[in-house]
Amino acid sequence: MTLNALTIDVEDYYSVFARDRLDLALAPTEAVVRNTQRVLAMLADRGIHATFFVLGEVAEALPKLVTDIAGAGHEVGVHGFYHRQVFNLSPDEFRRDVGDAKKRIEDILGAEAAGHRAAAFSITPETAWALEVLAEVGFRYDSSVFPFAGRRYGWPGFRRDIHRMALPGGAAIVEVPLSVVSVLGKTLPACGGGYLRHFPYAFTRWAIRRVNRERPAVVYMHPYETDTDPGPPEFERALAAAPSRVRAFHRRQLRNRETVAAKVARLLGEFEFVPLQEVISAVTNGEKAARGAP
Repeated sequence: MTLNALTIDVEDYYSVFARDRLDLALAPTEAVVRNTQRVLAMLADRGIHATFFVLGEVAEALPKLVTDIAGAGHEVGVHGFYHRQVFNLSPDEFRRDVGDAKKRIEDILGAEAAGHRAAAFSITPETAWALEVLAEVGFRYDSSVFPFAGRRYGWPGFRRDIHRMALPGGAAIVEVPLSVVSVLGKTLPACGGGYLRHFPYAFTRWAIRRVNRERPAVVYMHPYETDTDPGPPEFERALAAAPSRVRAFHRRQLRNRETVAAKVARLLGEFEFVPLQEVISAVTNGEKAARGAP
């Protein structure tokens, strides 16, 4: 059976949405703990380990959550500090953001956080410089590129396999692209997140099987996608006063959340998942064996 990577982007939906859409400063709430613990319990029931990309602001406010994740045997990576999209930052701002997050998480872990995932997959052809910054800061791999032409993100034509990228400045970094599938000549994103919420389970299962013909699948999700509870009072008050387009966007983010836990449980039962570093090692060792390297 193919080893696939299960990756969890740990962020507090309410604090990120409030900052980005409501002009409201809201610290990470208890919801991110509740939702992440729910995912941890699902994984523990199956004896499965995953990679958790954690926001620096979550780690700073809730360090025990980070130690709980690592203590359960999962890999911990970095999701930036404030969930700011790379194309909204200068190289220096991005360097500070990911560097501060990496240091905070590593201080809590007492160990290296080797991997990075950008907010909203915002490493694109226009922000390719970010890969150089990540290598400079000390990341060994990145998993931020979605190799398709999307409206909000994507890098059309990017390689779909895990590979080591030689960067213009002379450094290198391993890139682990998110999984896509080809349907009738069109490249479509698949294998997690909103696609898991909005599409029937059968589509995600088919997509992973299709990807597994050629390579491991990279499945991603957010703990908040299992959350159907109302937000904190200050969030709900600000949302009620927000423009209708903002409220409509929020409703879209809630759609089908009640289906996600059951879909994830089925995925955990049908496919083999391990942390991202294990998939990278398996791919790297397989390439060495194919070349006849020692």
